Order: sequence, then structure tokens, then C-alpha cells
Amino acid sequence: MKLGVKKPKVHVKKNDLVEVIAGNDKGKSGKVLRVFPEKNRVIIEGVNIRKRHMRPTQENPQGSILEREMPIHASNVKKV
Repeated sequence: MKLGVKKPKVHVKKNDLVEVIAGNDKGKSGKVLRVFPEKNRVIIEGVNIRKRHMRPTQENPQGSILEREMPIHASNVKKV
């Protein structure tokens, strides 16, 4: 970020209990795991699960498909 520019304020914080009010996961609720104020997005436990294909590495020679939470816009959630 540039100097002198304020970070946008997000209405939820880490560990808040929230409910999704719009999108594919509407009605689901969970705990906020991470907040990205500069992008106005949040990651919620158990919401917006996507499959992530991992290429083979030395630790994981098989490769794998991981399911992980992806960020959603903060305007699509409300505190419970």
C-alpha cells in the first residue's frame, strides 16, 4: 500500500461467527479464519470450499487434490 492511504475497514474480525447472506453458500455459517482488508475479503471455516490440484513434490510424490476454503467478499456475510 502507498504511504498515507488508510486501509479499508471490514465489519468482521478474525474468530467472529458469521453467516453467508449471498452466493452459492447462502445460509451457511462459520468462524472467520482470516481477513484481507485491502481486498475486502474474508475466509470462513467450511464455506466456499474449492478443490486445489497440487503437483507432485519430493514430500508428496503422488500429487493430490486438496479441498480448501477460498475467500469471499465481506459484503456477503453478516455477524451472528
